[in-house]
Amino acid sequence: MADFWFDPSCPYTWLTSRWLLEVSTVRPVEVQWHVMSLSVLNEGRDDDPEGDPEGYLWIPVRICAAVQRDHGQDALARLYTALWTTGTGDWMGDLREALATAGLPVELAEAGMSTDYDDVVRASHAEGMALIGDHVGTPIVSVDGGRVVFFGPVVSRVPRGEDAGRLWDGTLLVAGTPGFHELKGKPHEEPLLEREHA
Repeated sequence: MADFWFDPSCPYTWLTSRWLLEVSTVRPVEVQWHVMSLSVLNEGRDDDPEGDPEGYLWIPVRICAAVQRDHGQDALARLYTALWTTGTGDWMGDLREALATAGLPVELAEAGMSTDYDDVVRASHAEGMALIGDHVGTPIVSVDGGRVVFFGPVVSRVPRGEDAGRLWDGTLLVAGTPGFHELKGKPHEEPLLEREHA
């Protein structure tokens, strides 16, 4: 079992989620989806690392929280996929179109402009952060009920097939080593958002 905490607006997290789904085809891994929020993570900071002074990033995470609470895991997974595969842009598509594509009521889009689901966002976010600490961002992965917990991996393209499985194996090995706390690679590349590989 892999519990995956994600902010739906982050393109690198989207790619990590697709890697994790790829892993589930080559390793015995079942994914459980949970929301977290960059907006919550960055509250009280003097700077705005996400460049979101208007608070737009609250909108998709509130909608995802509404779906998580009221429609369950499968619906949340469908919506997350639809957010990044509907439309023609290189960022999330139209929220109402994504809800319709996921087979959910389009009226749920209204949750994005309301604070009604903020407690759900905050509780889910806190659950993920409690496993690892507040020194990381999105995504957080917890394996086997918290036996191994890690941030990332941050990828700019999705490994496929056995490449995905090997990254999984290596990540578990490294993250599961007592005393381990950080590993970084080369400077990031722009995310390769392949809509046809959703």
